[in-house]
Amino acid sequence: MIDTKRDGRRSRSRTALLISGATLASLLTAGAAGATTTNAGAAPPPGAAKPKVPALNWTPCAKPGGPPTQECATLTVPVDYREPHGKTMSLAVTRIPADAPGERRGTLMVVPGGPGGSGLKRMNDRGTALRAQLGGTYDLVAYDPRGVGASSKVECGVAEGDRYLHRVRAWPGSGGDITENAARARRIAEACAANGGAEIRGLSSANQARDMDRLRAALGERKVSVWSTSYGAYVTLLYAQLFPHRTDRIVLDSNGDPDHRRVARGWLANQGPAVEGRFADFSAWASDPARGADRLGERPEDVRRLVIDLAERFDREPKTRTDGIPLDGAAMRNSVLGGLFSDASFPALRTLIAQAADPAARVALPNDLKGALPDRDTAVWVGVICNDAGWPGPDTAAFQRDVTADRARYPLTGGLPVNITPCSFWQNEDREPTIRITDDGPSNILMVQNRRDPATPHFGALKMREALGDRARMVTVERGGHGVYLEPDKACGDAVVTTFLKTGERPARDTACGG
Repeated sequence: MIDTKRDGRRSRSRTALLISGATLASLLTAGAAGATTTNAGAAPPPGAAKPKVPALNWTPCAKPGGPPTQECATLTVPVDYREPHGKTMSLAVTRIPADAPGERRGTLMVVPGGPGGSGLKRMNDRGTALRAQLGGTYDLVAYDPRGVGASSKVECGVAEGDRYLHRVRAWPGSGGDITENAARARRIAEACAANGGAEIRGLSSANQARDMDRLRAALGERKVSVWSTSYGAYVTLLYAQLFPHRTDRIVLDSNGDPDHRRVARGWLANQGPAVEGRFADFSAWASDPARGADRLGERPEDVRRLVIDLAERFDREPKTRTDGIPLDGAAMRNSVLGGLFSDASFPALRTLIAQAADPAARVALPNDLKGALPDRDTAVWVGVICNDAGWPGPDTAAFQRDVTADRARYPLTGGLPVNITPCSFWQNEDREPTIRITDDGPSNILMVQNRRDPATPHFGALKMREALGDRARMVTVERGGHGVYLEPDKACGDAVVTTFLKTGERPARDTACGG
């Protein structure tokens, strides 16, 4: 094992990869395509006064069944860090103080996925378990990012009909047609340009990383440790690049591919093969003879064929849902994708597929598909992924060709991973240049990754691991699903992460567990 307290050296290799931004973008910068920097666009003008460290006024905010010592505060951040004394936004912050007498070792930030995930909700869901795992030795701190939850709103005024989750995610129409996707993408981008103001332009992964350091300063900490998940792992990686001297112990849970030619566009494109690999877990479970009369097929390939056929049928002729609204292929595929994030969701997914296959049954969809998303949720998701970097222009014919090919290769995802988004129509000429991620920094990062993750696949995480060099060690958990730490059936991952956060020890080399 390696103790990162002793092994804080900087890696000598200068090999670098470029990371541009968030969850669905490729390389394009303001001013000069391909420009890179280590702290792009963040510095205030020469001679500008250094902004004061903001104060946090804590008030009790304990939740029923949660730690009675939980507190809440508000952090003020600049909309644009290049204008530190300009417009500001407020971020909601929560803290569960350490309660191990004489053993406090600092602050652990909890950074959620997204874009659009709530840190406060993450703390409410995991705070008690996290404190128990770590023995009360950390102050546990989380925040709602810009535009999310209890933080300042960012809104675009997107029409309600364009804000359903399976519409925002741009599932192609019948036969893979993207005509309506392109029209909707344009409408969303135009609404954000007209109504989002400086706030929508200030949404970015880099600004969220800068917000993390502002929170660190407000907490009075010289360094912070971080547990981050999914998209939050990318934000935390940017933090570790921009502020390496401010990092203590960093956990990146479920990681994306940093390919500088695709970055977040690549993360989405990788979902085609990722979903196919993860669906094999479900199809084996759903065809197991132990299911008895609840089996969806005699063989795993029968289950896969059933789901593909149902989605294609509902593309042409939607089925009636329990709420009376038609169930189309997009909603069907989105429900399947959501059901693959955890083995615990398999029974509900089996029931949904069985209802969909029964001509006499109506289908009960997951709650997140029963109504339109709030406008602010749509704004945050689109704003971050489009501001982080540029997309190819709105060449609908080119996107249609890509969708047709991807749909044939990975029919479970129906062409979604390569479809057109509002980013092809986005208007933000002040987009900042790409941030360079290198293997030059403290060796204090632990990556944990499921073998079969439908959202951040293992083959993408391996590329991130290669980019980080000696800065990181990676532990692969031989399970499926999205998320490792404090998730069901991931005890070996829990043990590695907890040991690292409590003692600083990591495996001496990359390893796997839980087979």
